[in-house]
Amino acid sequence: MKTRQIPYKIYLSEEEMPRYWYNVKAHMKVQHEPFLNPATGKPCTKADLQPVFCDECIDQELNTSDEQIEIPEGIRSFYRTFRPSPVVRAYFLEEQLGTPAEIYYKFEGSNTSGSHKLNSAAAQAYYAKKQGLKSLTTETGAGQWGTALAMASAFYGLNLDVYMVKVSSEQKPYRKEVIRTYGANVIPSPSDTTAAGRKILKEFPGTGGSLGCAISEAVEKATSTPSCRYVLGSVLDHVLLHQSVIGLESKTALDKYGITPDVIIGCCGGGSNFGGLIAPFMGEKLQGKNDIEFIGVEPASCPSLTRGKYAYDFCDSAKTTPLAKMYTLGCGFMPSASHAGGLRYHGMSPIISRLYHDGYIRAVAVEQSKVFDAAIKFAKCEGILPAPESAHAIRVAVDEALKCKETGKKKKILFGLTGTGYFDLSAYKKYNDGEMSDSIPTDEDLAKGFASIPVIKA
Repeated sequence: MKTRQIPYKIYLSEEEMPRYWYNVKAHMKVQHEPFLNPATGKPCTKADLQPVFCDECIDQELNTSDEQIEIPEGIRSFYRTFRPSPVVRAYFLEEQLGTPAEIYYKFEGSNTSGSHKLNSAAAQAYYAKKQGLKSLTTETGAGQWGTALAMASAFYGLNLDVYMVKVSSEQKPYRKEVIRTYGANVIPSPSDTTAAGRKILKEFPGTGGSLGCAISEAVEKATSTPSCRYVLGSVLDHVLLHQSVIGLESKTALDKYGITPDVIIGCCGGGSNFGGLIAPFMGEKLQGKNDIEFIGVEPASCPSLTRGKYAYDFCDSAKTTPLAKMYTLGCGFMPSASHAGGLRYHGMSPIISRLYHDGYIRAVAVEQSKVFDAAIKFAKCEGILPAPESAHAIRVAVDEALKCKETGKKKKILFGLTGTGYFDLSAYKKYNDGEMSDSIPTDEDLAKGFASIPVIKA
């Protein structure tokens, strides 16, 4: 057994909780391209975005110069109910792998939502309440974001409609009940309650849906409802900004013991948790202060970074949202019914996409069966049943640690354990019963998705 000079869990006090979010865009050498108004083809202005998003979130979305943005006390007070969260040294995983590597993970699952999503849900609900709004709409894939926003909406006194990807609502009925218990209305998507949903159902009868479909319905509902706005749980710059508390707390905790990671790994669906985890470390890399390797891990069933195109595309399936320059499989791409619902999005955060395009990030796509192999290995020695999304990061962290075993190099590896998998037991049952498939899209599948990407000159 290894000598434990570093605690199993590194905790921060409430006073050490971040008072400012970290805006990595302030140090990006090249900013990502602006969102485009689909009606005019010109960069979106604040006025273009105001019918959809809260005013303060728009200001944060467009802010490219301020490194630090203050976290209001009204948000920090709610954060104190579940933050700070620990950085954990995975001693038992290291021992099982027989690796010289040091493995650390930032655990974000110690709240009722079971994930990191509450960091941005609290902020967006706070700003909606401050603006005098009465209700919100959103989408959810795996259900963590829907749960988090239901919790935040209840705390700040807002009504909420959640369009939940249909296959996830069927796989996770109890996740849906948690959302309803917090007072939100859950609609399996695509549904017949919106024009977007009806159009998608007509084009793809019997579909299990996608995050792109659910976004279309939620945006339509918000823009047609008085005193209502749409909020998104990933992808957008202001969401990654709110999630930077993950990286800031990680850095503060590791700095206490003089630890600088050699590798930082996170799962990638839309990019929120990965972007939040790497933010302060990436900011230092952009300033030449470290040489950390950043690895984004995505499902082989929905490989936007590793097999997608870097192009302007719609953020939703119905083509109603602004156009974003991102790595995308095409807004018409319909992913298979994999068990990592939070990673079933056709595109990637414009920030993550730009950093990947410029060579600051490496991307890896992993098959579902290998992900669950790693998830169960981790659960047996570290005692936490991880969410399928988080298990993508675990898979690659294990692979990197085994490389260290082969080479004898003692790297320091940090990964994001974004949430728990206790509402994902149908997925674990599939794995345990030997019924899990990897569902990797063919070139023909991808070609169909790429055909939906609009032809736009950047």
